Amino acid sequence: MADQATFAEQAMPFMSSLYAAALRMTRNPADAEDLVQETYLKAYRGFPGFEEGTNLKAWLYRILTNTYINTYRAKKRRPDESDLEDVEDLYLYRRLGALEIAGLGRSAEEDLLESYTDDEVKSALESLPEQFRMAVLLADVEGFSYKEIAEILDIPIGTVMSRLHRGRKGLQKKLWEFAVERGLVA
Repeated sequence: MADQATFAEQAMPFMSSLYAAALRMTRNPADAEDLVQETYLKAYRGFPGFEEGTNLKAWLYRILTNTYINTYRAKKRRPDESDLEDVEDLYLYRRLGALEIAGLGRSAEEDLLESYTDDEVKSALESLPEQFRMAVLLADVEGFSYKEIAEILDIPIGTVMSRLHRGRKGLQKKLWEFAVERGLVA
């Protein structure tokens, strides 16, 4: 059983990364602050039940994610649904004539991503349906393993893999659209 006196010492170093994740989830600074505050309150109350030696960061992210789902997502009766089946694997790679670029030792994605602004990448990420966006954020931005994401989101690992796959395909499609709009590709 963990001692509540050690809560601040162990949990507070994660505040900035939790806030950044909350901001990506809520897309609003005030809501992100509220979400982090509620997360820390719940974590503080539940800290005696935290099992020392386990991943505190993953535990905090699970509380953050569950709080977000219960508080902010509950405002919607039903999450947005989107059919991403029309997006094929390696969408950008194939569309850019990747054989020539691959010969240079770089992928089409690497070359194309260098030409995007942070706002365009952020916009592409935010355009994803929530279930895919959450999986991509936790894996590709926060660096959690599939197992940790499954625990945080309380879903099977296979579902994590599926959501990551579809989320990444959706990002590829949106980034391709940005490239066409900016005249980066024919």
